[in-house]
Amino acid sequence: MNEVFKEKDNAYLNIEKWQTEHPGLVVGFTTRNGGVSEYPYHTLNFGFHVADEQKHVISNRERLADKLNFSLQNWVSGEQIHRTEIAHVTDQDKGKGSTTYTSSIKGTDGLLTNQKGVLCTAFFADCVPLFFFDPITEYIGIAHAGWKGSVNRIAEKMVEAFAKVGVKPENLFVAIGPCISQQNYEVDERVIQSIRAGERENAVRSLGKNRFLLDLKQLNVDILLQSGVLRHNIEVTNYCTYRDDELFFSHRRDHGKTGRMLGFIGFQG
Repeated sequence: MNEVFKEKDNAYLNIEKWQTEHPGLVVGFTTRNGGVSEYPYHTLNFGFHVADEQKHVISNRERLADKLNFSLQNWVSGEQIHRTEIAHVTDQDKGKGSTTYTSSIKGTDGLLTNQKGVLCTAFFADCVPLFFFDPITEYIGIAHAGWKGSVNRIAEKMVEAFAKVGVKPENLFVAIGPCISQQNYEVDERVIQSIRAGERENAVRSLGKNRFLLDLKQLNVDILLQSGVLRHNIEVTNYCTYRDDELFFSHRRDHGKTGRMLGFIGFQG
């Protein structure tokens, strides 16, 4: 299977296919490499909400802003509370969450916009990054989908939010970015019971004794298909944040003491 996320340099991966076909689009996912943060957030941590030094996080963000030619003042982030609220981002939101966590858009795990010059961002360390792009209207979006966001169908809610602004589901392109893979994501019955019965067959493998392996990528693919997104418009990464330890932070692998990668999407102004 071809990899949709192409390594740009040691600091980030691009969705090269989207960018080549649509000049001005900036979309990708960072690695853990090329920053200034110290252990255990070494080196390219983007999360303010971990115990890293704020000056290191800002330095890392400024480095990426320079690489992307996208001013940090134009970045926008949600608070990310593992729910399914979605914000329609406008010019007035520029800078929210860019230099402090407390200024992030409250209670929000999904962002969408058609404003040029705004970079929608989200933070990850095993959860699923969902990237959205409609080439017809040039609406873009990103969502943070952990297991709670996934089973509560933030993917579907994003498609619905796009529909409200005139984006047809069949026109949406979606990319599922680096996250924890099924073979490394063991969960219990409590998690499995929160998944709709019809979706367990593709996404869940039983290990016995109340232990299961959950495929978050597949679960989100199935929800997107049910929401009207076409299968050939959905790209799924091969990367695993848990397995690919030289590239990515992993909350589970690193026992909670780790940094955060950044997912980003925006059109240059």
